[in-house]
Amino acid sequence: MRLIVTIALTMLMLTSAQAQEAELTTFLLTRHAEKAKEGGRDPVLSKQGVERAKALAAALKHTDVDLIISTPFKRTRQTVQLLATQKALTTQEYDYRNPKLLEDLINQYAGKTIVISGHSNTTPFLVNQLVGSEQFEQLDESDYGKLFIVTCSKVGDGKAVVVNYGKIIDSALNGLMMKKQ
Repeated sequence: MRLIVTIALTMLMLTSAQAQEAELTTFLLTRHAEKAKEGGRDPVLSKQGVERAKALAAALKHTDVDLIISTPFKRTRQTVQLLATQKALTTQEYDYRNPKLLEDLINQYAGKTIVISGHSNTTPFLVNQLVGSEQFEQLDESDYGKLFIVTCSKVGDGKAVVVNYGKIIDSALNGLMMKKQ
């Protein structure tokens, strides 16, 4: 009998933990890739930026993605276009100034994965809202390739990890590995 109770309690705890985990929403936030020097306030991606956008799609190839959103600028949309095509999704536009943006996303996409393509200032701003503190500063204008991975069940209780992606960084890492051998 004791064994049955222990098994039942263990099953209940596992089910409860899985239910809670299922409600964690994952946000993958990135700044747009490198932009062309010409194009005024709305430039397209540079050749290097196109390569980085390909690297983002490759990095997330095996990740389930439920929603991709972007600011309405060419460079942010182009950064996630290949990923959107790969996932058979349409990139939707967002306004980072909407005070209910993240809350609405969590309510509508609880337990899902959302990719957000933004800018050097908007990306850390949204990450800070998700984690509930000013942990991340505006990105330097030359800083591309950071992917902020945030999981949370509500705005302000998120946990964030930052990774780098892209051919440039991958090449540098490969070079370091070659030197070690």
